Amino acid sequence: MTESEGVSLVGNGSTAAPDKNVPGGLRSSRICVAEVNKQGETDEEKLEGDNRYFCENCQSKQNATRKIRLLSLPCTLNLQLMRFVFDRQTGHKKKLNTYIGFSEILDMEPYVEHKGGSYVYELSAVLIHRGVSAYSGHYIAHVKDPQSGEWYKFNDEDIEKMEGKKLQLGIEEDLAEPSKSQTRKPKCGKGTHCSRNAYMLVYRLQTQEKPNTTVQVPAFLQELVDRDNSKFEEWCIEMAEMRKQSVDKGKAKHEEVKELYQRLPAGAEPYEFVSLEWLQKWLDESTPTKPIDNHACLCSHDKLHPDKISIMKRISEYAADIFYSRYGGGPRLTVKALCKECVVERCRVLRLKSQLNEDYKTVNNLLKATVKGNDGFWVGKSSLRSWRQLALEQLDEQDDESKEERKEEEEELNFNEDILCPHGELCISENERRLVSKEAWSKLQQYFPKAPEFPSYRECCSQCKILEREGEENEALHKMIANEQKTSLPNLFQDKNRPCLSNWPEETDVLYIVSQFFVEEWRKFVRKPTRCSPVSSVGNSALLCPHGGLMFTFASMTKEDSKLIALIWPSEWQMIQKLFVVDHVIKIIRTEVGDVNPSETQYISEPKLCPECREGLLCQQQRDLREYTQATIYVHKVVDNKKVMKDSAPELNVSSSETEEDKEEAKPDGEKDPDFNQSNGGTKRQKITHQNYIAYQKQVIRRSMRHRKVRGEKALLVSANQTLKELKIQIMHAFSVAPFDQNLSIDGKILSDDCATLGTLGVIPESVILLKADEPIADYAAMDDVMQGKETCLRNVLLNVLELANI
Repeated sequence: MTESEGVSLVGNGSTAAPDKNVPGGLRSSRICVAEVNKQGETDEEKLEGDNRYFCENCQSKQNATRKIRLLSLPCTLNLQLMRFVFDRQTGHKKKLNTYIGFSEILDMEPYVEHKGGSYVYELSAVLIHRGVSAYSGHYIAHVKDPQSGEWYKFNDEDIEKMEGKKLQLGIEEDLAEPSKSQTRKPKCGKGTHCSRNAYMLVYRLQTQEKPNTTVQVPAFLQELVDRDNSKFEEWCIEMAEMRKQSVDKGKAKHEEVKELYQRLPAGAEPYEFVSLEWLQKWLDESTPTKPIDNHACLCSHDKLHPDKISIMKRISEYAADIFYSRYGGGPRLTVKALCKECVVERCRVLRLKSQLNEDYKTVNNLLKATVKGNDGFWVGKSSLRSWRQLALEQLDEQDDESKEERKEEEEELNFNEDILCPHGELCISENERRLVSKEAWSKLQQYFPKAPEFPSYRECCSQCKILEREGEENEALHKMIANEQKTSLPNLFQDKNRPCLSNWPEETDVLYIVSQFFVEEWRKFVRKPTRCSPVSSVGNSALLCPHGGLMFTFASMTKEDSKLIALIWPSEWQMIQKLFVVDHVIKIIRTEVGDVNPSETQYISEPKLCPECREGLLCQQQRDLREYTQATIYVHKVVDNKKVMKDSAPELNVSSSETEEDKEEAKPDGEKDPDFNQSNGGTKRQKITHQNYIAYQKQVIRRSMRHRKVRGEKALLVSANQTLKELKIQIMHAFSVAPFDQNLSIDGKILSDDCATLGTLGVIPESVILLKADEPIADYAAMDDVMQGKETCLRNVLLNVLELANI
């Protein structure tokens, strides 16, 4: 190996002696690459400061130096060139394509500490990795025969002998790099080689005498070889026989095609029809010829269909006789096989289609004229737009099969049925129909004789008129009810001057409670009375347990449960009782307890709290938060204690100035609910809560509990049984940060146990996890310079040794 490359060897401190059990008496040892000086020693590394050596005798840290020495070398050297390194910036391995120069003769005597032996090695093998990536490519081995001195290239099952007993890398170095800049290949002298793809060199100790040993093959091994050779010879004979049979069949088929090819075309002599597909298969020698099958070309009269002529071939009667005699099949289709009835029907349809084009222009001209008085007919606008297509479909339905298939596949309205009301009369909506003249209706009726007929003087459906009148009256009634309720409860509708439990109003001692769901539904009706149904009752049963007790404490109604209830003033409650049907009255009463001035204030609910159901509800909610599936969490990447956005995926960011009502968040694939889907627990929940409360809670909490996504965070879809390690892999794909460089925390708690599930770690739906990424401490982009001798630090050498040892 030349000195200019600055690459030499570091031994493992062990000696290697000839092995009598190995052919050639050689034992190999793996050696990695390092920088070695002229005296056979690596550069000394000083251990000072924080890196001092701990002396066991002194029981203290002392300044020291360390180095590696080569005491002896084995008979075979395996030199690994460290083509593959780990890039901490990307979290993946990469390949170094640096040119490495190596000689055919390597003298290691100057680098060995104990002199007196022969340490001249000759190159015996070169292993090549073709490819620019560490995750793909192809491996090729170049091996030298120690007896003949000839080089062989092993490329999978292909073995190639090189010319001139010389190592020739050749095209193994011709690789297209991803970058435009190509490193120029250095000049190599005689007896040296340069390679950018060699990743292992094998040197063998050079001896004066060529080994000329005769190896005695064991008897059992010779028997196995003879048995395999016998099977191989039998296989060769079988393959030869099969090939001979295939050649004979091919020749016979060739002679048959040659014989019939000239007599195949039909001239003035009688002819027959044969399937074109069958003829193509007959000409194909790779597949056996099957009997002739002409059934697919027959019509309902068991004759040749005129539309199938294009897929048939007209051949001579002489060729047809030979085909049917050799291959069989049928039925035979002679010159008289063409169906006369189908031909006549086809001609009729063609004439009708031609007439349809003329009638289409005529009807369009007639529709331009204005119809006055009672001389016209009502036709549906949708039917007028598609009447030509409907007529063509009727003409195309000629055989029974197509009619049955059409009836099974579609059930569409026929012509002019789009203006029929549910009672079979003329619909009352004038926007869906149009008045046409008698001439236009006469043309249309020729194609649709069974279409419903509505003269212009015919009245609309009386029942539909009554229903329409009732609908208008209902809309007017709904508007009146909405206006009355809005006037009676203006502050509740506008959400103004509302009481608050945390700041109890002094002017009253009683506040009433209704569900927030009732208030929202009532407001929707008041805003749009013609589109929404009126609210007739106050469903407070959703706030109670099956035993009739309240499901909320006073403290919870001031905090997390405040979004589930609405507080009502006593005056408003009197009005609500007049306007709506109230199933249960729920109220909070303030009382003064004790004679001391000032006395203690207590708040009592009617009905009272049910402790068992309340505790069961809390347990069920906590269980649901630990058993979720397909839930959304958010991850912030933090740099210098600031939340920043990853520039690589700006499409995942949502402006914080936009509200949830104006912009719907994009849901990941497979997410059915904007919050999360419950995996189980539904049956248990019904035992401790009321079913109406469950439905109410889902409808009310859905929007209020949704996390507002801000700029700089990314949403991930996770499950409670997912491990922290799996979450880190998701974060790696989203932020391009390797799992071992991720520091995750939630609410000030560090997440470190990779085997723990997200449910046990307290990660619930809508959680926000902070990500702090460790910056890489080594620049592996400079590894190419290391391979060229610009880095001599022993620390990098030790890292390479550890990676080779799979530590």
